[in-house]
Amino acid sequence: MYVRFPLSLRNVEDLLHERGIDICHETVRFWWHRFGPLFASEIRKRRIEGMRSSHWRWHLDEVFVKINGERHYLWRAVDHEGEVLESFVTKTRDKKAALKFLKKAMKKHGPAEVLVTDQLRSYGAALREIGAAARQETGRWLNNRGENSHQPFRRRERAMLRFRRMQSLQKFASVHASVYNHFNLERSLTSRAHFKKNRAVALAEWRRLCTA
Repeated sequence: MYVRFPLSLRNVEDLLHERGIDICHETVRFWWHRFGPLFASEIRKRRIEGMRSSHWRWHLDEVFVKINGERHYLWRAVDHEGEVLESFVTKTRDKKAALKFLKKAMKKHGPAEVLVTDQLRSYGAALREIGAAARQETGRWLNNRGENSHQPFRRRERAMLRFRRMQSLQKFASVHASVYNHFNLERSLTSRAHFKKNRAVALAEWRRLCTA
């Protein structure tokens, strides 16, 4: 519940208390730190086995995140269907950071045919260095997919009252992306009947994963 929904640790504590489970909110924190990465790893493994990553069009975008009053940047790569491919945290958003982010995403998923970015010069400089400048596309509304991909994370960030360490941000962003991918059913693009069927399948697989 803590990773799937925009809930605080104390929200989860109260919900479990209503179900007769009396725990401290710090126990919820321990549980997600202990089991969240395991669930996320299993989700990624099953999705890789069941489908190949899209190499057609990627949307790249970055958003700032405050950690103890200091600005950091969360980079995100999503495909044309909204699947979050990579989340990466850096202290800067210069060429070096963009290059590190691109290399990590391409090492895991392979190169994309088209890379849609905003006007940040760091993208162009990094893509020129790896020989992919011709595949870059920029435009006023072309990267809405990448920009909108930050919204679920922003809702979680507000519920969590932000982060205290860079490592915690990287860990949670990766876990949250995997869980979001699992339940991202493109509700607005399918019929109600098809959506309900896909939701039931996703929930059944999630329950098997949590009880394994």
